[in-house]
Amino acid sequence: MARVIFGSALRRYTGGVDEVEIEAATVRSLINALDRRFPGLGEHLGSGMAVAIDGEIMTDALYEPVPEGAEVHFLPPIGGG
Repeated sequence: MARVIFGSALRRYTGGVDEVEIEAATVRSLINALDRRFPGLGEHLGSGMAVAIDGEIMTDALYEPVPEGAEVHFLPPIGGG
């Protein structure tokens, strides 16, 4: 199982839950599993968020594998200039 940590921006979609353990082989299947658990969350996770798996930040990561015991963070886009 992977441990998914939700930052404060996502907790409003999880009812305040800050972390869960989910079984998933890829980031895409992880998002689908999270959306089943927290309906509507998948829409927010798939909209321009980067994913950090065990500290490695990836963009366009839908087909990246999620290793057993991984720690996963979804990172919202950061604006700046």
